[in-house]
Amino acid sequence: MFCRCFPFFGLCLFLPTQRSSLGHGSSLQDRGTSLPGFESLTPGYNKYLRPNFGGEPVQIAMSLDVASISSVSESDMDFTATVSLRQRWTDPRLVFHGNRSFTLDARLLELLWLPDTYIVGSKSSFLHDGPAGSRLLRLFSNGTVLYASRITTTVACNMDLSKYPMDTQTCRLQLESWGYDESDVTFSWLGGSSSVRGLDELRLARFRLQRYRTLLASSQHDTGSYSRLILQFELRRNVLYFILETYVPSTLLVMLSWVSFWITLDSVPARTCIGVTTVLSMTTLMISSRSSLSKTNCFIKAIDVYLGICFSFIFGALVEYAVAHYSSSQKCAAKVPQEGPANDLTEEMEEVNITNILNNSITSYKQKISFTSIEISSDNVNCSDLTMKSHEKIKCVLRNKMHRIIGYFTIQNPGNVDHYSKLLFPLFFMVINVFYWTYYLYF
Repeated sequence: MFCRCFPFFGLCLFLPTQRSSLGHGSSLQDRGTSLPGFESLTPGYNKYLRPNFGGEPVQIAMSLDVASISSVSESDMDFTATVSLRQRWTDPRLVFHGNRSFTLDARLLELLWLPDTYIVGSKSSFLHDGPAGSRLLRLFSNGTVLYASRITTTVACNMDLSKYPMDTQTCRLQLESWGYDESDVTFSWLGGSSSVRGLDELRLARFRLQRYRTLLASSQHDTGSYSRLILQFELRRNVLYFILETYVPSTLLVMLSWVSFWITLDSVPARTCIGVTTVLSMTTLMISSRSSLSKTNCFIKAIDVYLGICFSFIFGALVEYAVAHYSSSQKCAAKVPQEGPANDLTEEMEEVNITNILNNSITSYKQKISFTSIEISSDNVNCSDLTMKSHEKIKCVLRNKMHRIIGYFTIQNPGNVDHYSKLLFPLFFMVINVFYWTYYLYF
């Protein structure tokens, strides 16, 4: 048997690579290079015509081995994968006697008809080069041809980054014929979901493969309807990195801003330093988190929402101190006239001067507050006087209402501002965190 097969393998090394003409239907037998024992293999073979030309479409069964998914880019919205694509079809012109198969030199591919399969949405693709090449050709006695190739491709993947970094992305690897529509070529998976191998053992740095499935579809174009095979897989992002890199530092900065509530209002440098430092640190953290995805800043992502919440609480703590300190200063100023005369004449003169200044400031401040050209006084006026005109009564009523509104927003005890902030700030932050994580993790 070996003696019968030896001339066949010798032919694989010395077959001419010259392409035949489409109109002449040239064959290997015409050149005196027919295969011994396979006389019916090559007569009238034309590689420019598909099998069953003019008849039933060619059935092409495919399988995939996914070697790696090397990168998933959110900025460019694509992924790069290395796959081994295997295609099987039957060509009646290549039937020979016997019940065996032969693996042929890949250079014989130039002499055979091959399907024009391409990857839909591919930005760039290339066949691997190596000492022995990255293509395989195997011929079976019933005319079945097995063609395998190793390809690295970068494919577009539309991503929804609104839940980043707690998102799940669905990407597709789609195979379709470029020129042959469904009347000439039809695609099918060789064994359903088992046609794809390698994904179960795949490990990615920033993602976890949740599930995948194979689909068979038909795409409509102006030139006709084309058969399409789809490998759809879901990638869930590993959020642990972002928790340690962004969420934990931002939460600690918020908690650091609450330390100022336990510092007295008189310690202006300490409280101001804590407030300004936390605000600047939070701003730096927000800028660094957005710089890694500079091309996707048009999206409002989940991480942006959380950083915005943290920044609001930190800035609110700084504003809280400004309000409390201002109210405390106003209260101290109001108590100055009630204090007794000092023993020292100089101190008494200074207190009188300060009191006059504060009284004048308060008087001018009250005179400037107006509502529709109505002056507001601190004393309620009886508006039931019958001698008052109607427009004067209206002014009186509005003046009293404005006085009550201003009194409602006046802080009577500035020390209570810090007291309530110690409770309300952590409580609101915890409630917002519960809603935040529940929404982005489960909805």
